[in-house]
Amino acid sequence: MSQKILIVEDDAVTADYIAKGMTEAGFTVDLADNGRDGLFLASDSGYGAIILDRMMPAMDGMSVLKALRAAGIETPAIILSALGTPEDRVEGLTGGADDYLTKPFAFAELLARVQLLLRRARNGQSGGAVVTALRHDDLEMDLLSRRVKRGGKAVDLQPREFRLLEFFLRHPDQVVTRTMLLEGVWDYHFDPGTNVIDVHVSRLRRKLDDGSDRPLLHTVRGMGYRLGIEK
Repeated sequence: MSQKILIVEDDAVTADYIAKGMTEAGFTVDLADNGRDGLFLASDSGYGAIILDRMMPAMDGMSVLKALRAAGIETPAIILSALGTPEDRVEGLTGGADDYLTKPFAFAELLARVQLLLRRARNGQSGGAVVTALRHDDLEMDLLSRRVKRGGKAVDLQPREFRLLEFFLRHPDQVVTRTMLLEGVWDYHFDPGTNVIDVHVSRLRRKLDDGSDRPLLHTVRGMGYRLGIEK
């Protein structure tokens, strides 16, 4: 699978930020600052993945994506957009995107999602396969409807709690540090020196474990937190 990435983004600051990070991660990067040029470059099958802004001049990202899929080009693509409602995400995913990430975003999360798309492609999974749900044990998260259930029972989460749980579900049975949560959930690239993480994790833990005798969310002393059933 090619380590060559195409970034189609009209905001120069954002494009340079992503390109710098991807280059440091070992990728070869091409850039396009509008949809028409992006479509021309993306027609080359040599890319491992495409990072595609949704709102651009000349041709918007959804139009680029639909044109590529209509031409039979199945290069994995992740849409970046400030439009983040469930309806926006559904439109992007059903329009041919393999993933959808809202702005502002943490580069570490974008990189992880691109690497996941590349792993899927290497493993022979369809480039059009869309992840719309996350699961661990009896916990289920629907990314489109934004609903969560545990053991078939609905869990009512606030938006930040949903985002926090989504991060844990993307890193199951792994120790998640405060730094990872600050960047991946709060978009902080520094520690504000508050207990905001502890408060939100505590609330999330109470909601997840309500009525269950099998705790899911654990504190790993001196390190962070881990989502998983104790063996």
